Amino acid sequence: MSSLHLLNSSLWFPPVEDALEDGLLAMGGDLQANRILLAYQKGIFPWFSGDVPLWWSPDPRFVLYPEHLKVSKSMKVLLKRNSFSVTTNQQFARVIEACAQAERKEQDGTWITKDVANAYSQLHQMGIAHSVEAWQHGVLVGGLYGLKMGKVFFGESMFSHVANASKYAFITYVQQLIKEGIKLIDCQVYTTHLESLGAVLIPRKKFIAELNILTKV
Repeated sequence: MSSLHLLNSSLWFPPVEDALEDGLLAMGGDLQANRILLAYQKGIFPWFSGDVPLWWSPDPRFVLYPEHLKVSKSMKVLLKRNSFSVTTNQQFARVIEACAQAERKEQDGTWITKDVANAYSQLHQMGIAHSVEAWQHGVLVGGLYGLKMGKVFFGESMFSHVANASKYAFITYVQQLIKEGIKLIDCQVYTTHLESLGAVLIPRKKFIAELNILTKV
């Protein structure tokens, strides 16, 4: 039966099947690294705009299988021209700050609060959270960040100050993730932007089953 759970200091999460229709599962708890990692392992992620953490597990789940990445003709032209240079883990703090400041359609404010930025920065220092930077003429113009666990990359947010910068960074990084053996990219919730790159909706039950295998390898 669907219900909203209240978390305390204990390190646990309710079954994802308890999530409400919109995917909201629980509220409360904290943003300690071990809680965030447990959440991702269980197919749950934090997303909120106030002071109290909200934990989500939507059904269906939006994912990208790396080998199904779609690259449009226009993007192939940009890639061939080396229109941007792409780096990883060079400017994590700047990337997460830019993501926090990016304007989102149908979003009032940002979920990337100071506490969230600090939490993911700690995960970055642990070698779990990663940033991708797109540069043009020496200027940071786009990028993204997320977590890597086992053979899964959990995408969190992206930003773009120049047209196609974030898409260029994402495509380049997915190609790198394929070489690293990543089998699944979690995109969390549907966007037309990521759908154009090959992301699809799958049942939450299937997503959890794949997590149980891929995060433990």
